[in-house]
Parts: sequence; C-alpha cells; structure tokens
Amino acid sequence: MSRSDTTATAFHRDQQPHARIVSSAGGGSYGLLLKRVKNAGLLERRGGYYTWRILITALMLAAGWAAFVWVGDSWWQMVVALFLAFVFTQIGFIGHEAGHQQITASRRTNDIIGLLHADLAAGLSYGWWVDKHNRHHAHPNQEGKDPDIESGALAFTATDSGSWGPVARALYRYQAYFFFPLLLLEAVNLHVASIRAVAAGRVARHRRWEIALLAAHFVGYLAVVFLVLSPVKAVAFIAVQQGLFGLYLGCSFAPNHKGMAILSADDHSDFLRRQVLTSRNVRGGWLVDYLLGGLNYQIEHHLFPSMPRPNLRRAQPIVQEFCRQHDLPYCETGLIDSYAQALRHLDAVGRSGRVTATIRTSR
Repeated sequence: MSRSDTTATAFHRDQQPHARIVSSAGGGSYGLLLKRVKNAGLLERRGGYYTWRILITALMLAAGWAAFVWVGDSWWQMVVALFLAFVFTQIGFIGHEAGHQQITASRRTNDIIGLLHADLAAGLSYGWWVDKHNRHHAHPNQEGKDPDIESGALAFTATDSGSWGPVARALYRYQAYFFFPLLLLEAVNLHVASIRAVAAGRVARHRRWEIALLAAHFVGYLAVVFLVLSPVKAVAFIAVQQGLFGLYLGCSFAPNHKGMAILSADDHSDFLRRQVLTSRNVRGGWLVDYLLGGLNYQIEHHLFPSMPRPNLRRAQPIVQEFCRQHDLPYCETGLIDSYAQALRHLDAVGRSGRVTATIRTSR
C-alpha cells in the first residue's frame, strides 16, 4: 500500500472510529484530493454555525410542544404533528453530524450532543445507529457489507432472489409502488430497532445512558400526548407525527445511493472510486441544503465524513474538478429525478430478478 493509500485509510478511520476501510489501487489520488480540501480549510470545525443550529432547533422543538399544550384536545393538533415531524428530522440531522464528529473536535462532546438529540429528543439509539451507519460508509452499496441494502421490506439487490418465496417475489415485483408508503413506517422501524439493540446489549458505549434517555423520551412523549388528547386524537396524533417523521427522514436519505452502482461482494476498488461511484448529489440552493440537512452533497460527505455541513457546498467545486481530472463520473441530479432513479432501480430489481447496475471497479 502506498503512502497515500495509508493516508486515505487513516483519515477515514479517524473520522469513523468503528469502521474498517480496505483501500487498494488508486488510493493515492484520494491523498491528493484530501490535501486540496485541507489546504482550503474545509475540514476545520464550525463551532459558531453549530451553536446557532442547535439553539434554533431546540427552540423549534420547545415551540412545537408548547403549541401542542396550547392547542389542547383538538384536531388542529394534526398541524402540530406535521411541524414536530419536521423538527424531529432536523434533530436527526444534528445527531447524524454528531455521530460523524463534525460538530466539535471532542469525541465526548459530540457523543453527548448525539445522545441528547437522538435518544432523548427523537427516541433513536445513537450508538446503534452510529455503528450501522459507519458500516454503510465503509462499504456503500456493497453486497453483503452495506446494511442499508440488505433485503427486508424492500429488495435493493436480487443476489438472493433464489430464496424469495412466491409471496415475497410478488411483493418485490411491485415494491417501487410501496416505497413511499413504507417510509411512513420508517420511524417505528427505527424505534423498534433501537430498543432491541439497546436491550440486547449490542450498544457497547453509553448503554446505561441510552437506556435512561430512551425511556425518558418514550415515557415523556406518551404521557404528554395522552394527558392532553383524548385516546382517539392521541393515537391519530402519534400516527401522523411518527409517520411523517419517517417519511421525511426516508426521503432525505433515499436520493443518496438508491439506484447508484451496486458493488459486488468481492469488490476491492479504492476508497475514492468506491465513494464517488456509489453516491449521488442533489442540486438545489440553500432551501434544499436545509431541508436535506446537507445530505444532498452526498459525494463530498462520503469522501470527508467529518466535514462540517456548511463546508460541503464549498468543497463541491474542488471535488467536481478533481473527478473530472481523474475521469471519475460525478453524479448530480435534481431532487425529483433522484427519486425517479431510485424507484426505477427498485422496479428493475423486483421485475428482473437481477441487478443491472452491479459493477466491478477493482483493477
């Protein structure tokens, strides 16, 4: 392994403490790109930005629950549910950035921020999610290694199509039509997975804190909802708020990799190519940046996971030019088209029983 290969591997391990990257031929190119980005000061922390971001989000959360109490036992609470679904997702973005160590140089401080936002405010296990997400970053869209493309309610690859029963095969055939409706259940899925992971001891660090914070979230959430609303309105509020929370969260992550190249299980492509070929950016101005939590700069985020959110836009021209110089395809599209590409991929997997996008990039 070359010196630049080592640089790429060491950098990613430093930013993703639980991930293991195997970087092979071509890693030297990443070292050159890393140097350009560092010289531009784009890996430096943005403490002021995150102070205001966290403060504004906290005020939005407090305002949402204050409005909930003020509105009282009324069907107008469905509007409050919509607002809180939006706020919960914004909270999730901050937890995501804390997990990537983007907010401060202190891992302990990032973890505290992540625990408060993920476990206490949103009811999601920070430790479970960080471990899962780091495995995704280490092997994006790679069969057998990326947990985000494992077959479940949806099939993103058809490698194991031989094990599909007739019912599963029929469902997967029309899975593109089920994609957005299923996202309405994503928050519930994440809550259940979080509780299972913590209860089973699969969260090694801060487990006691996670148990306490998750319990505080669910007890507090349910107590407030059922104390203020009648049972029927309470159930309706939870269904709307959690359903829209899951939909918004899923719609924020779906454009990033779905429909992009699927790497075979034995792929050994270098770090740079692996991240660029499997990621997609979404065009847009400041509003798209805010609504998607900076995840619309997915290529830059995957290349530099610890880069603060406001620096991703500034890094984009550097990365685009670098990819052009090294003949790497840089995928960027509009928001609607990104969903269309993801749906076409799901439809192709369900109908053909094979993944036409599977490629090998190792040399």
